[in-house]
Amino acid sequence: MSYTLPNIITLLRIALIPLLFVVYFSSFKYAMPTAAILFILAGITDWLDGYLARKLNQTSAFGAFLDPVADKLIVAFALVMIVYRHPDMYILISSLVIIGREITVSALREWMAELGNRGAVAVSYLGKVKTTVQIIAIVFLLWFHPIGPIPTFEIGKWLLVVAAILTVISMIDYLRAAFRSQ
Repeated sequence: MSYTLPNIITLLRIALIPLLFVVYFSSFKYAMPTAAILFILAGITDWLDGYLARKLNQTSAFGAFLDPVADKLIVAFALVMIVYRHPDMYILISSLVIIGREITVSALREWMAELGNRGAVAVSYLGKVKTTVQIIAIVFLLWFHPIGPIPTFEIGKWLLVVAAILTVISMIDYLRAAFRSQ
């Protein structure tokens, strides 16, 4: 394993997961907004580790493996925590779709890598849009409390539904690309 600064930042993102859990379920008055801020911090570290890896020329196979794992772990944990605290059918179904897609696409990428054709399922523009909508939805759902007249939880719920729809579309695109490359 390569202990470069980008990899250490990625490992710290994984280490944020238990802290996110403890904060979110604590009785602290501002627990949910604090959890949302921790999730935002994790998102910043995701950007930062990639930026530093390229800038410092410290890209590695381990980093390339670990970064998406860290992303998927924190998103899956956040979604499960939200569903546990707010058992809403739209949130549950959207979360299951998103987590299921992540597992499917990860397995698809692994399979394509074994076939020497990983590029066939490279991250697409639609995948990036899906991720952006999904992250904003999770931040709003974690925050929960309205910000003035802005109903963050309701906005987060419907953004998560949109993210789930984009998730299905992007998964179909990835599956088509993989099977076309055969």
